[in-house]
Amino acid sequence: MTFQLSQEEGEYIVKLARKAAEEYLKNGRIITTPKETPPKLRERCGVFVTISRVKNEEKELRGCIGYPYPTTPLAQAVIESAINSATRDPRFHPMALKELDDVVFEVSILTPPEEVTATDARKYPSKIHVGQDGLIVECRGYKGLLLPQVPVEWRWDSEEFLCQCCIKAGLPPDSWLLKETKVYKFQAIIFEEETPKGRIRRKALSGQ
Repeated sequence: MTFQLSQEEGEYIVKLARKAAEEYLKNGRIITTPKETPPKLRERCGVFVTISRVKNEEKELRGCIGYPYPTTPLAQAVIESAINSATRDPRFHPMALKELDDVVFEVSILTPPEEVTATDARKYPSKIHVGQDGLIVECRGYKGLLLPQVPVEWRWDSEEFLCQCCIKAGLPPDSWLLKETKVYKFQAIIFEEETPKGRIRRKALSGQ
C-alpha cells in the first residue's frame, strides 16, 4: 500500500468521524470538512466507518457503511460514512445520542479494488491473504463487501472468507465458483478508538 497515514492523521480522521456523528445526532447538522484538514486527508479514497458497542470489553457491531471506491475526498467521505453508519445502516435502528458514550469508532481507508484473476475459480483462495486483503464479490447484480479485519476477527480461512462475502451479497456461499462471478480484493489502513472517546491506535491485523 503506497498511501499511508501518520498517527496524527489517523487520530484526526477518527475524531472527525465521531464529531460528524455527534453533531448529526445532536442537531441534525452535517458538518463540513474543517479548514485545518491536512491535504492528504482531502485526497479521494475509499473508506468505511465502523461503529461498535462496547460491553464487558466485548465489541458488538452497531453500524458500518462507507465508500468502496475512491470517488470522494477522504475527510468528506468519513463525515458522510460516520453519519450513515450511525443512522442508516439497514441492519440496525438509528443510534440515539446517548449511545455515543458506549461505542467506539473505527475508520478503514481502502486501496482501489483490484480484480482477482485465475484460470480456475478454485484457485481464488490461494490468491487471497487473510489479515491483509478485503473482498468484494459481484454476481448477477448482487454485490457484497467485507473489510480485511472481518476474517481475522472471525478466524476464517480464505475459502470461508469468500463464502461469507457471497452470503453478504445475498448469494449462495459457493457462488464464488461460478464463471460469471467477479472477485476483487483491496487493502486498508485502519485506525480505531481503544475505548469510547479514548486513545486512538492503528489497528494491526495478523499477516500485516
